[in-house]
Amino acid sequence: MSIYQEYRRGLKSVAVEEVFDLIFYRPLAFLLVKAIYRTAITPNQLTLVSMVLGIVAGICYAFGPPVAFAAAGMFCLLYNIVDCSDGQLARMKHSGTPIGRILDGFADYVVSVAVYIGIGIGFAAPSSNPLLYGLLTVAAAAGNALTSALLDFYRNRYLDITLGRVSVLDREQQEFASAYDALLHQKGHALEKGLIWLYLRYSALQRTLISGRPESHNPPAVGPDVYAREQRVQIHLWTYMGPTTQWTALIVCSLLNRIDIFLWWMAVVAPVLAAVLFATQKMKDRQLRLQEAA
Repeated sequence: MSIYQEYRRGLKSVAVEEVFDLIFYRPLAFLLVKAIYRTAITPNQLTLVSMVLGIVAGICYAFGPPVAFAAAGMFCLLYNIVDCSDGQLARMKHSGTPIGRILDGFADYVVSVAVYIGIGIGFAAPSSNPLLYGLLTVAAAAGNALTSALLDFYRNRYLDITLGRVSVLDREQQEFASAYDALLHQKGHALEKGLIWLYLRYSALQRTLISGRPESHNPPAVGPDVYAREQRVQIHLWTYMGPTTQWTALIVCSLLNRIDIFLWWMAVVAPVLAAVLFATQKMKDRQLRLQEAA
Protein backbone atom coordinates (compact mmCIF):
# COMPACT_ATOMS: atom_id res chain seq x y z
CA MET A 1 0.00 0.00 0.00
CA SER A 2 1.38 3.42 -0.99
CA ILE A 3 1.81 6.31 1.45
CA TYR A 4 -1.02 8.15 -0.31
CA GLN A 5 -3.34 5.16 0.03
CA GLU A 6 -2.48 4.93 3.73
CA TYR A 7 -3.23 8.62 4.11
CA ARG A 8 -6.60 8.27 2.36
CA ARG A 9 -7.45 5.31 4.58
CA GLY A 10 -7.12 7.56 7.62
CA LEU A 11 -9.65 10.08 6.30
CA LYS A 12 -13.41 10.02 6.92
CA SER A 13 -14.42 10.97 3.37
CA VAL A 14 -12.90 13.66 1.17
CA ALA A 15 -16.39 15.02 0.46
CA VAL A 16 -16.95 15.96 4.12
CA GLU A 17 -13.41 16.97 5.11
CA GLU A 18 -12.63 20.61 5.72
CA VAL A 19 -10.24 22.20 3.22
CA PHE A 20 -7.66 23.20 5.81
CA ASP A 21 -7.71 19.66 7.18
CA LEU A 22 -7.02 18.17 3.76
CA ILE A 23 -4.23 20.52 2.74
CA PHE A 24 -2.52 21.12 6.08
CA TYR A 25 -3.60 19.57 9.38
CA ARG A 26 -4.31 15.99 8.34
CA PRO A 27 -1.08 15.56 6.33
CA LEU A 28 0.88 16.68 9.40
CA ALA A 29 -1.27 14.49 11.64
CA PHE A 30 -0.61 11.58 9.28
CA LEU A 31 3.16 12.04 9.75
CA LEU A 32 2.62 11.95 13.52
CA VAL A 33 0.50 8.79 13.20
CA LYS A 34 3.17 7.13 11.04
CA ALA A 35 5.80 7.96 13.68
CA ILE A 36 3.82 6.37 16.52
CA TYR A 37 1.93 3.67 14.60
CA ARG A 38 3.98 0.77 15.96
CA THR A 39 4.06 2.08 19.52
CA ALA A 40 1.54 1.37 22.30
CA ILE A 41 0.09 4.90 22.07
CA THR A 42 -3.69 4.75 21.72
CA PRO A 43 -6.13 7.15 20.02
CA ASN A 44 -7.61 8.07 23.41
CA GLN A 45 -4.16 9.02 24.68
CA LEU A 46 -3.71 11.31 21.67
CA THR A 47 -7.10 12.84 22.49
CA LEU A 48 -5.92 13.62 26.02
CA VAL A 49 -2.67 15.13 24.71
CA SER A 50 -4.62 17.36 22.33
CA MET A 51 -6.86 18.46 25.20
CA VAL A 52 -3.83 19.45 27.30
CA LEU A 53 -2.41 21.47 24.38
CA GLY A 54 -5.73 23.26 23.95
CA ILE A 55 -5.99 24.07 27.66
CA VAL A 56 -2.45 25.48 27.57
CA ALA A 57 -3.56 27.66 24.63
CA GLY A 58 -6.42 28.99 26.79
CA ILE A 59 -3.97 29.77 29.61
CA CYS A 60 -1.74 31.66 27.18
CA TYR A 61 -4.69 33.75 25.97
CA ALA A 62 -5.42 34.69 29.59
CA PHE A 63 -1.99 36.34 29.90
CA GLY A 64 -2.98 38.96 27.36
CA PRO A 65 0.11 40.50 25.71
CA PRO A 66 0.67 39.97 21.95
CA VAL A 67 3.49 37.51 22.61
CA ALA A 68 1.15 35.38 24.71
CA PHE A 69 -1.48 35.55 21.97
CA ALA A 70 1.07 34.34 19.42
CA ALA A 71 2.07 31.49 21.75
CA ALA A 72 -1.60 30.63 22.21
CA GLY A 73 -2.03 30.52 18.44
CA MET A 74 0.86 28.06 18.13
CA PHE A 75 -0.60 25.83 20.84
CA CYS A 76 -3.93 25.95 18.97
CA LEU A 77 -2.04 24.82 15.88
CA LEU A 78 -0.49 21.88 17.74
CA TYR A 79 -3.84 21.05 19.32
CA ASN A 80 -5.53 20.84 15.94
CA ILE A 81 -2.82 18.60 14.48
CA VAL A 82 -2.95 16.15 17.39
CA ASP A 83 -6.76 16.34 17.43
CA CYS A 84 -6.75 15.19 13.80
CA SER A 85 -4.34 12.36 14.55
CA ASP A 86 -6.48 10.42 17.06
CA GLY A 87 -9.19 9.65 14.52
CA GLN A 88 -6.64 8.83 11.83
CA LEU A 89 -4.85 6.39 14.13
CA ALA A 90 -8.15 4.77 15.13
CA ARG A 91 -9.22 4.31 11.50
CA MET A 92 -5.82 3.00 10.36
CA LYS A 93 -5.63 0.52 13.25
CA HIS A 94 -9.36 -0.26 13.18
CA SER A 95 -9.33 0.47 16.91
CA GLY A 96 -11.97 3.18 17.12
CA THR A 97 -14.65 2.85 19.79
CA PRO A 98 -17.88 4.79 20.44
CA ILE A 99 -16.57 5.93 23.82
CA GLY A 100 -13.47 7.21 22.03
CA ARG A 101 -15.67 9.34 19.80
CA ILE A 102 -17.42 10.75 22.85
CA LEU A 103 -14.08 11.47 24.54
CA ASP A 104 -12.89 13.25 21.39
CA GLY A 105 -16.00 15.41 21.33
CA PHE A 106 -15.74 16.09 25.06
CA ALA A 107 -12.10 17.16 24.68
CA ASP A 108 -13.07 19.55 21.88
CA TYR A 109 -15.63 21.23 24.10
CA VAL A 110 -13.22 21.47 27.04
CA VAL A 111 -10.64 23.12 24.80
CA SER A 112 -13.20 25.53 23.31
CA VAL A 113 -14.34 26.57 26.79
CA ALA A 114 -10.73 27.02 27.95
CA VAL A 115 -9.83 29.13 24.92
CA TYR A 116 -12.86 31.41 25.13
CA ILE A 117 -12.42 31.89 28.86
CA GLY A 118 -8.77 32.75 28.18
CA ILE A 119 -9.79 35.27 25.51
CA GLY A 120 -12.33 36.77 27.91
CA ILE A 121 -9.68 37.24 30.60
CA GLY A 122 -6.72 38.25 28.44
CA PHE A 123 -8.41 40.23 25.67
CA ALA A 124 -11.96 41.29 26.56
CA ALA A 125 -11.46 42.29 30.21
CA PRO A 126 -8.42 44.60 29.65
CA SER A 127 -9.87 46.10 26.42
CA SER A 128 -11.13 49.67 26.04
CA ASN A 129 -14.72 48.34 26.16
CA PRO A 130 -14.77 45.24 28.38
CA LEU A 131 -18.58 44.93 28.37
CA LEU A 132 -18.80 44.96 24.55
CA TYR A 133 -15.94 42.53 24.05
CA GLY A 134 -17.09 40.35 26.94
CA LEU A 135 -20.51 39.96 25.32
CA LEU A 136 -18.83 39.49 21.95
CA THR A 137 -16.70 36.66 23.38
CA VAL A 138 -19.79 34.91 24.74
CA ALA A 139 -21.57 35.36 21.40
CA ALA A 140 -18.53 34.03 19.53
CA ALA A 141 -18.45 30.95 21.75
CA ALA A 142 -22.15 30.39 21.06
CA GLY A 143 -21.52 30.81 17.33
CA ASN A 144 -18.73 28.26 17.56
CA ALA A 145 -20.99 25.71 19.23
CA LEU A 146 -23.87 26.33 16.81
CA THR A 147 -21.91 26.07 13.58
CA SER A 148 -19.94 23.03 14.76
CA ALA A 149 -23.13 21.22 15.78
CA LEU A 150 -24.77 21.96 12.43
CA LEU A 151 -21.78 20.65 10.49
CA ASP A 152 -21.56 17.55 12.68
CA PHE A 153 -25.24 16.77 12.12
CA TYR A 154 -25.29 17.23 8.35
CA ARG A 155 -21.91 15.58 7.84
CA ASN A 156 -23.06 12.46 9.70
CA ARG A 157 -26.32 12.45 7.76
CA TYR A 158 -24.46 12.75 4.45
CA LEU A 159 -22.17 9.84 5.37
CA ASP A 160 -25.09 7.73 6.64
CA ILE A 161 -26.94 8.07 3.33
CA THR A 162 -24.05 7.94 0.86
CA LEU A 163 -22.36 5.01 2.61
CA GLY A 164 -25.65 3.20 3.22
CA ARG A 165 -24.95 2.86 6.93
CA VAL A 166 -27.31 2.94 9.88
CA SER A 167 -27.64 6.45 11.27
CA VAL A 168 -24.80 7.21 13.67
CA LEU A 169 -27.16 9.34 15.76
CA ASP A 170 -29.81 6.61 16.00
CA ARG A 171 -27.39 3.73 16.51
CA GLU A 172 -25.18 5.39 19.09
CA GLN A 173 -28.06 6.96 20.97
CA GLN A 174 -29.70 3.57 21.43
CA GLU A 175 -26.40 1.88 22.23
CA PHE A 176 -25.35 4.47 24.79
CA ALA A 177 -28.78 4.71 26.37
CA SER A 178 -28.62 0.96 27.05
CA ALA A 179 -25.04 1.21 28.28
CA TYR A 180 -25.92 4.11 30.56
CA ASP A 181 -28.85 2.21 32.08
CA ALA A 182 -26.55 -0.75 32.74
CA LEU A 183 -23.85 1.44 34.33
CA LEU A 184 -26.34 3.07 36.68
CA HIS A 185 -26.62 -0.23 38.54
CA GLN A 186 -22.85 -0.55 38.91
CA LYS A 187 -20.47 1.15 41.30
CA GLY A 188 -17.67 3.28 39.88
CA HIS A 189 -17.35 4.16 36.18
CA ALA A 190 -18.05 7.81 37.08
CA LEU A 191 -16.16 9.24 34.10
CA GLU A 192 -17.78 6.87 31.63
CA LYS A 193 -21.24 7.58 33.07
CA GLY A 194 -20.63 11.30 32.85
CA LEU A 195 -19.39 11.18 29.26
CA ILE A 196 -22.32 9.04 28.11
CA TRP A 197 -24.83 11.27 29.92
CA LEU A 198 -23.34 14.38 28.28
CA TYR A 199 -23.38 12.71 24.86
CA LEU A 200 -27.02 11.67 25.19
CA ARG A 201 -28.05 15.21 26.23
CA TYR A 202 -25.98 16.78 23.45
CA SER A 203 -27.27 14.49 20.67
CA ALA A 204 -30.90 14.97 21.78
CA LEU A 205 -30.48 18.77 21.87
CA GLN A 206 -28.69 18.74 18.51
CA ARG A 207 -31.50 16.85 16.82
CA THR A 208 -34.21 18.92 18.51
CA LEU A 209 -32.68 22.22 17.39
CA ILE A 210 -32.02 21.08 13.83
CA SER A 211 -34.98 18.83 13.13
CA GLY A 212 -37.60 20.52 15.30
CA ARG A 213 -38.21 17.49 17.54
CA PRO A 214 -36.18 14.31 18.17
CA GLU A 215 -38.47 11.97 16.26
CA SER A 216 -38.51 14.12 13.10
CA HIS A 217 -35.02 13.15 11.93
CA ASN A 218 -36.20 12.03 8.51
CA PRO A 219 -33.75 12.68 5.65
CA PRO A 220 -34.86 12.29 2.04
CA ALA A 221 -35.04 8.58 1.13
CA VAL A 222 -33.36 8.86 -2.26
CA GLY A 223 -30.54 6.58 -3.38
CA PRO A 224 -26.95 7.15 -2.21
CA ASP A 225 -25.71 8.20 -5.66
CA VAL A 226 -28.52 10.70 -6.14
CA TYR A 227 -28.06 12.14 -2.65
CA ALA A 228 -24.28 12.44 -3.12
CA ARG A 229 -24.71 14.20 -6.45
CA GLU A 230 -27.40 16.60 -5.24
CA GLN A 231 -25.78 17.41 -1.90
CA ARG A 232 -22.09 17.50 -2.84
CA VAL A 233 -21.85 21.29 -3.13
CA GLN A 234 -24.05 21.86 -0.08
CA ILE A 235 -22.00 19.60 2.21
CA HIS A 236 -18.79 21.21 0.94
CA LEU A 237 -20.15 24.63 1.88
CA TRP A 238 -21.08 23.27 5.32
CA THR A 239 -17.44 22.29 5.90
CA TYR A 240 -16.47 25.97 5.92
CA MET A 241 -18.55 26.26 9.10
CA GLY A 242 -16.41 23.60 10.77
CA PRO A 243 -14.09 23.82 13.76
CA THR A 244 -10.87 23.53 11.76
CA THR A 245 -11.76 26.61 9.73
CA GLN A 246 -12.58 28.42 12.97
CA TRP A 247 -9.32 27.35 14.61
CA THR A 248 -7.35 28.46 11.55
CA ALA A 249 -9.00 31.88 11.67
CA LEU A 250 -8.20 32.15 15.38
CA ILE A 251 -4.57 31.12 14.81
CA VAL A 252 -4.09 33.75 12.10
CA CYS A 253 -5.80 36.47 14.13
CA SER A 254 -3.73 35.53 17.19
CA LEU A 255 -0.47 35.82 15.26
CA LEU A 256 -1.61 39.21 13.91
CA ASN A 257 -2.81 40.32 17.37
CA ARG A 258 -6.32 40.92 16.00
CA ILE A 259 -8.49 38.79 18.25
CA ASP A 260 -11.25 41.36 17.72
CA ILE A 261 -11.61 40.36 14.06
CA PHE A 262 -12.04 36.72 15.03
CA LEU A 263 -14.67 37.56 17.65
CA TRP A 264 -16.72 39.70 15.26
CA TRP A 265 -16.53 36.97 12.63
CA MET A 266 -17.67 34.19 14.98
CA ALA A 267 -20.30 36.29 16.75
CA VAL A 268 -21.91 37.94 13.71
CA VAL A 269 -20.77 36.70 10.31
CA ALA A 270 -20.54 32.93 10.97
CA PRO A 271 -24.09 32.61 12.42
CA VAL A 272 -25.52 34.56 9.47
CA LEU A 273 -23.74 32.28 6.98
CA ALA A 274 -24.90 29.23 8.95
CA ALA A 275 -28.50 30.50 8.83
CA VAL A 276 -28.26 30.89 5.05
CA LEU A 277 -26.85 27.38 4.68
CA PHE A 278 -29.53 26.00 7.00
CA ALA A 279 -32.26 27.60 4.88
CA THR A 280 -30.79 26.31 1.63
CA GLN A 281 -30.36 22.85 3.21
CA LYS A 282 -34.06 22.74 4.08
CA MET A 283 -34.92 23.82 0.56
CA LYS A 284 -32.73 21.12 -0.97
CA ASP A 285 -34.25 18.52 1.35
CA ARG A 286 -37.73 19.52 0.21
CA GLN A 287 -36.66 19.29 -3.43
CA LEU A 288 -35.29 15.79 -2.89
CA ARG A 289 -38.49 14.70 -1.13
CA LEU A 290 -40.51 15.98 -4.08
CA GLN A 291 -38.20 14.07 -6.40
CA GLU A 292 -38.63 11.00 -4.23
CA ALA A 293 -42.44 11.32 -4.31
CA ALA A 294 -42.43 11.71 -8.09
